Amino acid sequence: MFEGLTSRLQEAFKKLRGKGKLTEADIEEALREVRVALLEADVNYKVVRKFTEDLKARAIGQEVLRSLTPAQQVIKIVNEEMINLMGSTSSKINMSPDGITTIVLAGLQGSGKTTIAGKLARRFLKEGRNPLLVAADIYRPAAITQLQVLGSSINVPVFDMGTNVNPVKICQSAIEHARKNGNDPVIIDTAGRLHIDEQLMNEMREIKRQIKPTEILFVADAMTGQDAVNVAKEFNDALDIDGIILTKLDGDARGGAALSIKAVTGKPIKLVGVGEKLDALEEFHPDRMASRILGMGDVLTLIEKAEAAIDEEKAKELEKKISEHHGLNLDDFLDQLQQLKKMGSIEQLVGMIPGLSGVDNLQIDESKLKQTEAIIRSMTVQERKNPRIINGSRRLRIAKGSGTTVQDVNAVLKQFDQMNRMIRQFTDTGKKGKKFKRRFNFPFMN
Repeated sequence: MFEGLTSRLQEAFKKLRGKGKLTEADIEEALREVRVALLEADVNYKVVRKFTEDLKARAIGQEVLRSLTPAQQVIKIVNEEMINLMGSTSSKINMSPDGITTIVLAGLQGSGKTTIAGKLARRFLKEGRNPLLVAADIYRPAAITQLQVLGSSINVPVFDMGTNVNPVKICQSAIEHARKNGNDPVIIDTAGRLHIDEQLMNEMREIKRQIKPTEILFVADAMTGQDAVNVAKEFNDALDIDGIILTKLDGDARGGAALSIKAVTGKPIKLVGVGEKLDALEEFHPDRMASRILGMGDVLTLIEKAEAAIDEEKAKELEKKISEHHGLNLDDFLDQLQQLKKMGSIEQLVGMIPGLSGVDNLQIDESKLKQTEAIIRSMTVQERKNPRIINGSRRLRIAKGSGTTVQDVNAVLKQFDQMNRMIRQFTDTGKKGKKFKRRFNFPFMN
């Protein structure tokens, strides 16, 4: 995510850090590099111009030129201006204080509206609500079937009236159905087109007029960059949307849509899709996103992911096991790998660690995790509980069973042994062990 932009900005800041005192010429040069980096990232050129003008007005001032750490001051200003550019504060989906919350998803075909509808329904379901999905796209082949499959996978009902009923009528009937059956919120998947046309807009205007939705959310594909921004502006001009959901942000290496869309439309990004799975939907936090873009990590999101993934009861059991037995077995090790996988891709997690985001030549090999899992699953129950019994013949059998080599099996056992030695070293030292747990907060040391 944004790796090219992050790398370019870090290069610009590196030049500033090498100077004890900055001149206006130094700042001008840095701002030129920031401008080029943003344009290459497909940020709207008007947005870039205003952004760099605002930066210049603040950076060529006394707070920077007279500072003992001028480079840090410049970076601080860039961070603050980038947060302002993306919306200053997080914006949540508005829920109706009385009556049913109705959310209409709008956007072009292929932007990911139907998948986002499923992700939203899952999100509301986890919050204890009773959502209803509505299939109002009667034009795209298999759109209704796709929504039904998504609804079935998360046990959320889908309302549809086939393809021969007017979408406005479908939306009205769906809300009546929700009232009778206690569904709230109602999430409406509307039709998209390959391009904006008057028929699409008239249909959307009529849906808005008839059902008066709580939220109209424009779903934009971040991978399309400025095209997404321009379409969002046209939808906003026509419908006065309430916010934006950016999809495929995990695949957007440039970042132009995320940085431009709020400034161009005036409407906040509320949620972002960061993967294909139905749980890969996150709230958009401008301050955290700016931190990630500048290579400063995103510790808060990392902590939230860990809290969501780690089973509290299992964590307590592990802590008890560690204190009693001074170590883990391979079943425990496998369980920790499973919890790590729930947090998302390793590449995404590494990008949230301060200092590692945007680092060149950082090799992330997620296949190693899968390989480790396969090796442990190829062991017997006794071998997992007591790895010391794994002799040469057993290692050969495990290697064949997991499709790996004996060397791979040896590497996993060595890694496991090193981890247990580290645990014993710190738990045996009493207070130091507790201090270590508090400081590093390993998932298996909660």
